[in-house]
Amino acid sequence: MKTGAELIAAKLAAVGCRTAFGIPGGEVLALVDALDRAGVRFVLTKHETAAGFFAEGGWHATGVPGILVATIGPGLANAVNAIANAHQDKVPLIILTGCVDAADADTYTHQVFDHRALLAPIVKASFRASAGSLDAVVDKALTLLWDGQPGPIHIDVPISVAESDCGETAGPVPTLPGPSVPAPGGDLETARAWLAGSKRPLAIAGVDAVNDEAGAALTAFCERHSVPLVTTYKAKGLLDEDHALALGGAGLSPRADGILKPLIEAADLILLIGYDPIEMRIGWRDPWPDDKRVVEITPVTRSHGMHAVSVTLKGSVAPTLTALSDTLDGHATWPDGEPAAVRAELRSAFSASDAWTPAQVFATARSVLPHDGVITADSGAHRILLSQMWTAHHPRAVLQSSALCTMGCAVPIAAGYKLQHPHAPVVAFVGDAGLEMTLGELATIRDLGLSVVIIVLVDQSLALIELKQRAQQRPSVGVEFGGTDFPAVARSLGGEGVWVDDAEALATELEEALGRDGFTVIAARVDKRGYEGAF
Repeated sequence: MKTGAELIAAKLAAVGCRTAFGIPGGEVLALVDALDRAGVRFVLTKHETAAGFFAEGGWHATGVPGILVATIGPGLANAVNAIANAHQDKVPLIILTGCVDAADADTYTHQVFDHRALLAPIVKASFRASAGSLDAVVDKALTLLWDGQPGPIHIDVPISVAESDCGETAGPVPTLPGPSVPAPGGDLETARAWLAGSKRPLAIAGVDAVNDEAGAALTAFCERHSVPLVTTYKAKGLLDEDHALALGGAGLSPRADGILKPLIEAADLILLIGYDPIEMRIGWRDPWPDDKRVVEITPVTRSHGMHAVSVTLKGSVAPTLTALSDTLDGHATWPDGEPAAVRAELRSAFSASDAWTPAQVFATARSVLPHDGVITADSGAHRILLSQMWTAHHPRAVLQSSALCTMGCAVPIAAGYKLQHPHAPVVAFVGDAGLEMTLGELATIRDLGLSVVIIVLVDQSLALIELKQRAQQRPSVGVEFGGTDFPAVARSLGGEGVWVDDAEALATELEEALGRDGFTVIAARVDKRGYEGAF
């Protein structure tokens, strides 16, 4: 006899899942128990949204999809933000929820609402588990999880299905399709001819290149054909940003856009490599004229309408790059050296002075954190400046919510990553408002024994919103708040905490924190006006 919960757990364990996150409730107890017995550790978090971000962090660390377990009603409602983030940021997330049986729902309404209707706009698919077809439903969910762009899938499991004999045996997990490449001839030959004849090519890479693990192929392509590369914030590090062809991340900074836009105008060929403009601000809508030669490599049909494309090569990013490149010889590009000048201008524009500002915080942290370190960033003014300044040396070195841009993600993503890679140096950057959203998860990090470092920029303001208010000549309303003694809070929750007010103290405390067994909160007092004109 195998219950429905046991079959689900067995299938998820078979695809490599080893950790689930959430808060148990009566309707998911059978699921939690079955996961535990199948070797999938259940981690109790303090909030379901944080549970989703813990799961995301683990996926970035291992390549294995995370599991979010939420109970009926308020449990799922709490998780919506993390699920919406997974949908927009292309994160594979398995959501298991408990629900009452259909017959009960007809006459019993306590905590009952339509989970599938709530999630419909923000998941790739939602299923209601039924005895007799459960194995097929899990197979469908796992297939859709990865199809095209990864994203969240949801299975609503009635109590009776979870707890009763499902009458099935778990079959093998579905086999994912191999890499795809565009058909020879036609558009592929057109793209090859354009690349061969281009004097000023420019590439823009994004989240699909990251999810396709295309960093090595992209690096080889750029080097062979002397193509400078701009990335979205999520794609930072696909090409080591110390490389001469790397122009860093872009997407939310008007200052960076002003430097990059002339290069885009000068380019005679633009290559969009796994680039999804969902990460980009409105300034990246129609960034080139319709008659510009633009070749797009994409695993999915694009329907965003953000810009024009001349030729679409639909296929997996890495093998399509190889198919585009292999028959061509490399040649010199940009004879007037514009990309090098743009690279130098960007580095100058986003460098730190000797003054104690947010920029100095980031520059100091970058000088201390080793090249293999991983950082996470919460949403806010600090994230835009950090993403422009931070030099990423490998893919997934900078983790953030860059499509949904939600606050409250940095600490749990960092913790989820650290849980799976305990020896990796991991630092979360967060504003004081964002940390206050997730203070409870410091207790989760304590209970897990994780040595995560959290650098919180304390300015007692929603600095990005306050900047927008001033730009629109509006009064500062609803953006200022009182100060919290974050080091004291950290110590009360079993970690270490310190205040820093200069670069030397930050460097010293960060080095000590990276060698500490437990978590550390480093609170850096900064002036909210330090972001003025910074990005």
